[in-house]
Amino acid sequence: MELVEESPYRFRIDRHDPMRVPGVVFASESLLPDAGADKSLEQVANVATLPGIVDASYAMPDIHWGYGFPIGGVAATDVEHGGVVSPGGVGFDISCGVRLLAADLDLAGLRPKLGAVMDGLGEATPRGMGKGAVWHLSKGEELDAVLRGGSRYAVERGFGVERDLERCEDYGAVDDANPAQVSERAIERGARQVGSLGSGNHFLEVQAVEEVYDEAVATAFGLRPGQVTVMIHSGSRGLGHQICTDYVRQMEKVMRQYNIHVPDRQLACAPVDSHEGRAYLGAMAAAANYARANRQLLAHAARTVFSRVTGSRLDLVYDISHNLAKIETHGTDGDSRRLCVHRKGATRALPPGHPELPDDLRDAGQPVLIPGSMGTGSYVLTGVAGSPAFASTCHGAGRVQSRKQAVKAERGLDPRRQLEDQDIAVRGASRRGLAEEMPAAYKDVSAVVEAAEGAGLCRKVARLVPIGVVKG
Repeated sequence: MELVEESPYRFRIDRHDPMRVPGVVFASESLLPDAGADKSLEQVANVATLPGIVDASYAMPDIHWGYGFPIGGVAATDVEHGGVVSPGGVGFDISCGVRLLAADLDLAGLRPKLGAVMDGLGEATPRGMGKGAVWHLSKGEELDAVLRGGSRYAVERGFGVERDLERCEDYGAVDDANPAQVSERAIERGARQVGSLGSGNHFLEVQAVEEVYDEAVATAFGLRPGQVTVMIHSGSRGLGHQICTDYVRQMEKVMRQYNIHVPDRQLACAPVDSHEGRAYLGAMAAAANYARANRQLLAHAARTVFSRVTGSRLDLVYDISHNLAKIETHGTDGDSRRLCVHRKGATRALPPGHPELPDDLRDAGQPVLIPGSMGTGSYVLTGVAGSPAFASTCHGAGRVQSRKQAVKAERGLDPRRQLEDQDIAVRGASRRGLAEEMPAAYKDVSAVVEAAEGAGLCRKVARLVPIGVVKG
């Protein structure tokens, strides 16, 4: 795949048939995928063939191979001109995202009680691939209310406060969710998992603010140096996975009747305004609401532990998804257009002044939450005016090793001991689970953030360092 360097941190894949637009990769040269081992650049070109795509097929600095779309991929299609929606452009963990809470407690005050806090979080946080959750729902009215109401319903039931919704994407719920489009199998998988981490790269991490780059914006976000924070990374669990599986199969069957041809069957898609497109978006929105309620319940459990052990409060900084397709209005080719923006392993990053921001964030921009690999720092960023890629940026460090490769690389080593030697407390993780997520399996998150900022996608606000982690 030939890349043309347009400027520092921006590379172009020239358009060639059957591509409808060029590909654009935001990265430094050192962050570009190894073309021999990682086919994600081919995926960028494949995404550029989707009907209705506008501007470019974009990739963020944390790009790596995914299902259909690369992880780190962003693509927008024009709804009024045959634009499609593709489940592969969202992924299996629909609305996987990050929630950050800030404590009214400094690291020095936490240290004497860290062990008790981590024990409490380990006991209160269901995790792993099996069943287990903070909130056990009936498959009927309660689960339907979660799929429609997301964090709003959880707060209504006492699992949070009204302010949480102001600091959550879409005020805690996507309004056009349609639970009727969710299969019975997906409902069965989701009924007993609301308030659970899952496995893989999902985690709950206790952190401290190590560095602040923009004091005014950090203050608006509720962050200060030395402050304790809690970061939660989880998604829509088995429910979201099943919805993606169901709709990939459905769209594969109907592409021919819409005269859609794609170079990779994993890019199965349908027009946004078709029956299948509307059905998927309704089911996807329901899964997004499930994911937000899931993180709301996990936050409630963490708040309970912090209050009991330390007497401190946890306030929500923000909750943002990084696997979602949203209908948004953007200017492109001199016109304002209604677009279906796919962000897969990419984060929305609204600039200061955006009307969707709450009043207390209007001047600062949207908090963007970028977790690093386990044992490394994480970042809080903000959106910037005039950014490319439909106000999107990276979502994390980005894998360079498969989980199998990572486990093999850690053979004979003790991942838990490595973390504890860095004064990072670990709870609830298997050796394999830790080995899969060690830093060697990922790109350098600081280099990823530097490239995203250098490309004009976002701006650094603060850096957070880990103190303790709960993993499946």
